Formats: sequence, C-alpha cells, structure tokens
Amino acid sequence: MGRPGFFDAHCDTVMKVLDGGEQFLLPEGSKHVSFPGMVAADIRVQVFACYVLSAHFPGREYERACQMIGAVKEMARSTQGALQIALSGDELVQAFNGGPRAGILSLEGADPLGDRAETIREFYGQGIRSLIFAWQDNAFSGTAFGSNTPLTKQGRRLLGLCEELGIVVDVSHLSDLAFEEVAQLSDAPFVATHSNCRALCPSPRNLTDDMIRTLADQGGVIGINLAPAFLDPAYYGEASTLFEKTLQKNLADAEKDRARIQMRAIPRPSINWIARHTLHAMNVGGEDCIGFGGDLDGITQTPEGIDSVTDYAKFVPLLGEAGLSDKQIEKVCYRNFLRVFSTVLATG
Repeated sequence: MGRPGFFDAHCDTVMKVLDGGEQFLLPEGSKHVSFPGMVAADIRVQVFACYVLSAHFPGREYERACQMIGAVKEMARSTQGALQIALSGDELVQAFNGGPRAGILSLEGADPLGDRAETIREFYGQGIRSLIFAWQDNAFSGTAFGSNTPLTKQGRRLLGLCEELGIVVDVSHLSDLAFEEVAQLSDAPFVATHSNCRALCPSPRNLTDDMIRTLADQGGVIGINLAPAFLDPAYYGEASTLFEKTLQKNLADAEKDRARIQMRAIPRPSINWIARHTLHAMNVGGEDCIGFGGDLDGITQTPEGIDSVTDYAKFVPLLGEAGLSDKQIEKVCYRNFLRVFSTVLATG
C-alpha cells in the first residue's frame, strides 16, 4: 500500500525548541521532530505537548505553560501556513484531505491550573485541546509513578469541564484508580496518547488488558509509545531502578545524571516490539483502539531503526509484515485518533 499519512498523538518537541535552542525548520540537531521530518514521514496531525511540572517551575507554572503555548504557535507560524494550530475537528479532517498539516496543543499536566479546575477555560481560550491531568501527583489526580490515588474533587470538576468545552482527556500518566474514575464518569471517548500494554511490559505507565478493553468500549484509543522501557520487558527490568533514581527528590543532580547515562547505555530493543504491542492491543480491544503516540523528544532512547520522526515510514511495512490489512494499518496510522479528536473537537 502507499503511505497513508500519520496522526501522532504526542511529542515534546517544544522543549527542545524553547530550552535547547533547536530550530523547528531544520532537520539537524538533537531533536527527533522537525517540520522537514514531519513532511518526509507525512505526519498530517501532530499533538504538541506543553509539559509543565510544579517541581521544575514552582510558582511559575502558569507563566511557563503560556510560554510553551506561544512557542508552539511560533513554530507553526514559521512554516508559512503549511502547519496550522487546529481548534476544531474539521481542521483535523482537512489535514488529511489536502489542507494544511495540523498541530494540536496539549497540556501535559494540569499544574498550571494551580488548584482550580476553572482555569482550564483560560487555556482553552489559548488553544489547548487535549489535557493530561497529572504527570506527578497534583491537585487533580494521582499518577502511575505516584501514590495511586484517584481523581480529587477538583479533578472530577476538571473532567466535566473538558467534556463541556471539547477538550480531549488523556489518561497517560494517570494512576490506575484515576483511570477507573475517568472511565466511570466520562460520556465522551478518552485516550491514552502514549501508553503501551502492561501484559507485555510491566511498567505501571502501561495499560492493563482490562484498561484497554474499557478504553476501547468507550470509543477511545491507545497510542503506542516508542520509549524502550514501555516496550521491552528486558529493557524495563534494567532501566526501572535507574529511572526511579531520576525521580527521587532528595537525590543529587549528579547522581540523577549518572543514572540517565547508565540508562542510555542499555541496548535498544528491536523495532518488532512496536508491532507486538500493536497486535496485543488490537487482540484485546479491537482494531479501532490503536494508534501512535511516539513521545518523541520526551524520550532519550528509541527502538532500533527509529532515530527520528522520518522513520515513521517504517511502521507501514512493519505492520504489514505482522499481518495487518491495509485498512487496519490506516486505522492505526491515523484513522482511529482522527475519529476521536475530530469528534471531541467538533465544536471547537
């Protein structure tokens, strides 16, 4: 089959541009995602995460989020209209029908809201159309690497506001208990933009089979994450203790840096793990619940053969060799995420 185009549900490229001095219009540098790379791989829709953690920007969370949103908008402006920030479902559909490529603004962690769910209205006005409630435990939710607490009262209020406004709820990073509450309380489909299958790799960041079935039953989609520790159980076994060190609040930065260097020295897993997680999720939840959310520029290592966004082109033959039909490959590459986002953003 020809290349179907891609909807990628998560990248952290704005951090490389804003903090690392990378140029979005140039393919060179340390980043995974560039605009030339998006064109080469035919990424038609890209979700750009604006990741803000209180521990990194205490007292300046709101300011930092606004700065990141502005940076993504400037990245889009630099393409002279070839990439535009999408506010409605129609703009996403048009991106696959000859229109400009579409960027979606996502807030990764609701820390910039302080402790008031209502603040999401301000970010909606700035263009935010997707939201992960928490990266670490916060005023809205518990998380996978936190205390496994559920949504708070403000978290439940935030969920209702997302459905009212037309913001896609993303359960990646949330605790199992918070996931259960989102599933129980949601009327709209929700997504896990960059999470894999816990049955194959036991990281708590991955979804159990029951979670995948629940998400699929409610019309949602799970986006396969390219992080080796979420793909390969052997890699996870070596990396998990080192990763936990990087999260320790009282550990010296030098020790955290040493742990990161050790993680980067672990051999990269085979690209075939991408197909294995895709097939497993499909067997559990059906062919309508799988997509891609690479987490590029938010991860330091990738599977063998995946060095930048341009390598997304390898996914089509990979999935074909795994036994997927052309129709199923299209669903995984873009149709499934396009369905959910265009539905939720329909009135944006």
